[in-house]
Amino acid sequence: MIIDDGMLFRQAEEKDAGTLVKLYDQAARWMRANGIDQWKPGAKDVAHFRKKMRDGEVWLAEDADGRVVGGYELWWSDEEAWGIQPPVAGYVHRLMVERSAAPAGAGRRILEHAERRIARTGRERARLDCVSTNPRLLAYYQGAGYRVVGEFPSKQAKDGRVYGVILLERLLDC
Repeated sequence: MIIDDGMLFRQAEEKDAGTLVKLYDQAARWMRANGIDQWKPGAKDVAHFRKKMRDGEVWLAEDADGRVVGGYELWWSDEEAWGIQPPVAGYVHRLMVERSAAPAGAGRRILEHAERRIARTGRERARLDCVSTNPRLLAYYQGAGYRVVGEFPSKQAKDGRVYGVILLERLLDC
């Protein structure tokens, strides 16, 4: 467990998979309510998060009372979007915030936790992708110090839908 300015970060365990599904669905509903066509409620299930826990890392952020206020997935490769790459980066996925419980700035603090986790492995870059139809999210990541390094215009979702993503990265202090 890592305490960061009142937020507790811990690696998710199998028993947390249902909590992660709920967190994802809440974030997806918020996106829909705000006109953002990106995540779909019900698109990620318990099996998805358990697989990500086995293949990479999944982290939860809790407040001082133990309530989950956010989470993210951390992958050590992302060949689907980035192709085969040398092991110089960690890939942040599904940065989620529980908007009714999270303190102001929680999203940025969760992202910073991911960056510190990546840097502790000796990798020098944090990478992520952002759906190309979400300018608010792109601006958010650029405001956090990420720069656009490419675009992958034909990423395919599990349901067969094709969409574009913008590739972003940030150099880390290792």
